[in-house]
Amino acid sequence: MKIQIANPIYDVVFKYLMEDNAVAKLVISSIIGEEIIELEPKPQERTREKVKIETNESSITVYRLDFSAKIKVPSGHKLVHIEMQKASVPSDIIRFRRYLGEQYTDPSNTISTSDGVKGLQIYCLYFLGQDLGVYDTPVLKVDTTVKDAATSEIITEKSDFIESLHHKTWIIQISCLKERRRNELEQLLAVFDQSNRDKDWHILNVKEKDFPEKYRPVIRRLKRAASNLSVKRQMKVEDEFIMYLKDCVRVARDKALEESKKALEKSKKTIEESKKTIEESKKTIEESKKTIEESKKTIEESKKSLNEKEKSLAEKDKSLLEKDKTLAEKDKSLAKKDKSLAEKDKSLLEKDKSLAEKDKIIAELERKLKEQSN
Repeated sequence: MKIQIANPIYDVVFKYLMEDNAVAKLVISSIIGEEIIELEPKPQERTREKVKIETNESSITVYRLDFSAKIKVPSGHKLVHIEMQKASVPSDIIRFRRYLGEQYTDPSNTISTSDGVKGLQIYCLYFLGQDLGVYDTPVLKVDTTVKDAATSEIITEKSDFIESLHHKTWIIQISCLKERRRNELEQLLAVFDQSNRDKDWHILNVKEKDFPEKYRPVIRRLKRAASNLSVKRQMKVEDEFIMYLKDCVRVARDKALEESKKALEKSKKTIEESKKTIEESKKTIEESKKTIEESKKTIEESKKSLNEKEKSLAEKDKSLLEKDKTLAEKDKSLAKKDKSLAEKDKSLLEKDKSLAEKDKIIAELERKLKEQSN
């Protein structure tokens, strides 16, 4: 037979559940897998943090609980600080880091020992309504493993120094809770399984027999919460706020979508203009290529013509050289002839001189003979 319990995904229900110290000790012990001897809630002045949404002036509420716990260990016990945060909508991880940093620097999370002030190790428990991208795993445990850097051998000895500087984390992904329950912890966390919601989301329908006997106090506490008028009213307030938040997000999303559409249309127009410019550029390039090809052809023809002219000139130069050679030989021959003629002219002059002398002698003889005949 199913019974109705209040939905602990609501902050008011979760707070009501954890205000029962015995129940809180049972829930936390089951999650961390360690026996809690004593559990003391810390002052809750920072239980709720309102976080402003960037797109408007509204805010979301991150619910927190802090405890000091004495945990049983083989050597006796150790003190730790337990930080619990619950968010039903996607959260900014920076806020979780900031709050964790505050816990590390908070003097109340230290104890004085004979060796001086010692920082308490911090246990972080996160209940998230949205998964982290690690699917089909309801509970994620992030623990410190100390290794020998040279051999990778795991060091089992405990160190206050290491534990004071490194925290342990458990992340409960509520959206990953399913019907299958692989261990007692997943059986306990079934109280968060939203597949058991009634038409009224404030109520979950569960079978008490599905929970181990030691977890029945949790079921009974949530059953009482379901009939608590104050809790019911506060759940309605949370519904209204979440609805308002979703409306704000939807308006912001629609606005962003509209702006994206406008930007897309503008981009499309720019792309079309770019395409047109590219086509024109391609056309210009093609024409330029054609002009270049024609220029290349003209240049090739000019080169061919120049080569032919150079060949013709070379042949003419060769012919002229041959003519010059012939003329030189002729000049040489003429020079020889001129020399020969000069020698002949000299010989003739000498002959003429000789004849002139002979004529002179003959004329003298004739004169003498004429004188003698007279």
